[in-house]
Amino acid sequence: MEQGDEWLAADKLQHLLACFLITVLVAVLAVRSRHPFLRRRSTALGSLFSLFAGAAKEAGDEIGLWSSAGASVKDAAADLVGILIASLSLALYRRLLSSSSRDLVRDREISMV
Repeated sequence: MEQGDEWLAADKLQHLLACFLITVLVAVLAVRSRHPFLRRRSTALGSLFSLFAGAAKEAGDEIGLWSSAGASVKDAAADLVGILIASLSLALYRRLLSSSSRDLVRDREISMV
């Protein structure tokens, strides 16, 4: 494990942002799929893909694939925070999108009366 690894270091923000972006990107791609299974589970797929990428990065750090002092639990925690923020953001976006479509349908019904 990495010694002297600070919780509030620049690389933690990089881990958080990378996992956030991977989660959102994979989820958006899955939503655009023609397969209903992928569309329904887009956030979970994005989260799993991002989790795998973060774990692979930390495993690579530990075995020395990159110039690093080794794997870091704090880096993994930053990865998880990025995934969590992305998942919550996607859920909020879907909720807002569905409520606005319900409002649009209701407004159309009212205007037809």
